[in-house]
Amino acid sequence: MEKILECVPNYSEGRDLQKVEQIVDCFRGKSGVKLLDYSSDESHNRSVVTVIGEPEALKAAVVESIGKAVELIDMTKHEGQHPRMGCVDVIPFIPIRNTTVEEADEIAKATAKEAAEKFGQPFFLYEKSATAPHRENLASIRKGQFEGMAEKMKNQELWKPDFGPDTIHPTGGVTAIGARMPLVAFNINLDTSNVEIASAIAKKIRHIGGGYRYVKAMGVMLEDRNIAQVSMNLTNYEKSAIYRVFETVKFEARRYGVNVIGSEVIGLVPMAALIDAAEYYLQIEDFDMSQVLETRLI
Repeated sequence: MEKILECVPNYSEGRDLQKVEQIVDCFRGKSGVKLLDYSSDESHNRSVVTVIGEPEALKAAVVESIGKAVELIDMTKHEGQHPRMGCVDVIPFIPIRNTTVEEADEIAKATAKEAAEKFGQPFFLYEKSATAPHRENLASIRKGQFEGMAEKMKNQELWKPDFGPDTIHPTGGVTAIGARMPLVAFNINLDTSNVEIASAIAKKIRHIGGGYRYVKAMGVMLEDRNIAQVSMNLTNYEKSAIYRVFETVKFEARRYGVNVIGSEVIGLVPMAALIDAAEYYLQIEDFDMSQVLETRLI
């Protein structure tokens, strides 16, 4: 069977949809590559693409998309609710079929090397590809965001890029790239316009605040809807389950007299993560994944 990797690049453009389409075009009609999903968020001013493919074909498409993003996105003019440091903010490679994290790591490094040489974009290796412990966490790399990154990178001992120039690209910023396991991008909306409440809840549930080990969270404001949101990445949905996080956010929201009014999944989600939540809420006993019809399709 062929080797398949997944890539979920995040681009710092979610408002100019013509630019988004030009970037996404890099993944269309390419042999060995399949575009699965893409979505844009105006408040975050960010687009997330989900694509799978054979390692080398996928690398080529991602490199092309980086070049297009560097060409089209000017970070000196970028504004949005989501933290960001580059025109392509983060590029994770994820093993899906007949591949390992080690193989995803090899492709991530090869992608960064080629893109840095072609476009002058600096790259930090993160997650499983990180070259130092302080670079494993994306939030640590991104701290300071685009506006503070050039000053931060003056400390070359700590923040010299793994590939590319020693400082930011003047309009493209800097990119994090690396291998990781599948995650769930899961957001919970609250019936309040007070983003400080969402931020306080996020601090309680995320790992660095003493919360769940595999949860990264922050509070953001959805300006178009005038509501606050707890925006999360569940980096291991088996150990930090969606339903557990959802119930905890509801629990923490009560202290502020706030209710959960909805949730959303960004990009694609493993079926097992949703089945786990359904099994909990429906109190299904002795359930097995083989009972899901789609898992029996050939």
